Amino acid sequence: MKQSSLYHRSLLFLSLITLGCYSANAQEKTTFLNAQESDPIKMGWMVGSPPPANRILRFEDGSFFQFPGMRWSVAHMREFMPTVNVSRGLGNSVLLQKNLLKDIDAVTFTPLGESKPMTWEESLQKTYADGVVIMHKGKIVYEKYMGALQEDGQHAAMSVTKSFTGTLGAMLVAEGLIDPAQNVAHYIPELKNSAFGDATVRQVLDMTTSLNFSEDYTNPNAEIWKFSAAGNPLPKPKDYTGPKSYYEYLPTVTKKGKHGEAFGYKTVNSDVLGWIIARVTKKHINEVLSERIWKKLGTEQDAYYSVDATGTPFAGGGLNFGLSDMARFGQLILDNGYANGQQILPKAAIDDIKKGGDKKAFEKAGYTLLKGWSYRDMWWITNNEHGAFCARGVHGQVIYVDPKAEMVIVRFASNPIAANGANDPFSLPAYHAIAKFLLAKK
Repeated sequence: MKQSSLYHRSLLFLSLITLGCYSANAQEKTTFLNAQESDPIKMGWMVGSPPPANRILRFEDGSFFQFPGMRWSVAHMREFMPTVNVSRGLGNSVLLQKNLLKDIDAVTFTPLGESKPMTWEESLQKTYADGVVIMHKGKIVYEKYMGALQEDGQHAAMSVTKSFTGTLGAMLVAEGLIDPAQNVAHYIPELKNSAFGDATVRQVLDMTTSLNFSEDYTNPNAEIWKFSAAGNPLPKPKDYTGPKSYYEYLPTVTKKGKHGEAFGYKTVNSDVLGWIIARVTKKHINEVLSERIWKKLGTEQDAYYSVDATGTPFAGGGLNFGLSDMARFGQLILDNGYANGQQILPKAAIDDIKKGGDKKAFEKAGYTLLKGWSYRDMWWITNNEHGAFCARGVHGQVIYVDPKAEMVIVRFASNPIAANGANDPFSLPAYHAIAKFLLAKK
């Protein structure tokens, strides 16, 4: 498939934001500016009328998602591509209470595979954090903004989006609007002859579908490129003959193997689920998220999704929202779907997430840093002694929920290395160290 170089480079971004937890790649061999050196405000991206030529970032040529410029772009995504709103409604926001603890920055832990301890504060620089909030017992105990993210700003959530999609799916299952045992084709007849035709909704929710779909973006022939081309909102090259939207692409996915036997992280599962949600509710997923959660949660800001050329929200990686609102959502999950005096999500949906998925199926995916984990309803389940689980996105986005510690950690970041494997050695032990620190505060 021939494509112009500009169009192809824009596909790289769309490919990257779909990949919530893929293995390390060639980027790791590159030496990057550190967090202080690459500070997007100090570098002056997009400042001026117009900005200097060497400080302009664009979607069409992919420059907006090249490091270090991407450290600015992740907090300004709406300025580069078409989006659709997730309204918070017209009511007042519900303020989060604060009880800031000054000694969290000094909490120490030992990174995975290393022997030298590191402080929490040092880990934020190591992971190129743009903003972090820690909730404990429903109150903010730590809050910090860095990079290009302001307190009233919004940031790309990347594949954390998938966990929002999975949560909406689990909600509709708990309410009886979706039967997880039904085949996908029952809800989306257009997918009858695709790989998803004989897959169950549960297999889509837990990503145990068996698909002929590679998310190795280093392979120019990988299916992820075709999926990204279909979803790219830019005008297609004159010689382009492929699908022109997410809904046109999904019926083309073919099957490889037997469904239900192994976990396989494939973004297209999230977009199939998004399609099912839209079909059963008769509303786009941005409207469902707005009406069922965002308007009820007391959020401070609207959220938004990136969309394809037909206006379909990208259910696998297109969400953007404010840091404090991500903390509100994490707290909602921790509190079993209850917030602001009402049961916003069915407790049964949260219980289903927390029980986790098939560990043996997950093990087959070969995540060396995630031993003993599983995947359920598009959430990553640690199965550790605290029962922690999380939403994860490339470049360092996370919602980490620790029920035993009554803790939620949310982080936006712009690590130059997309793979979660670059952050996990510094993040996973850090989260657990903070949890134990807060438990000792009881």
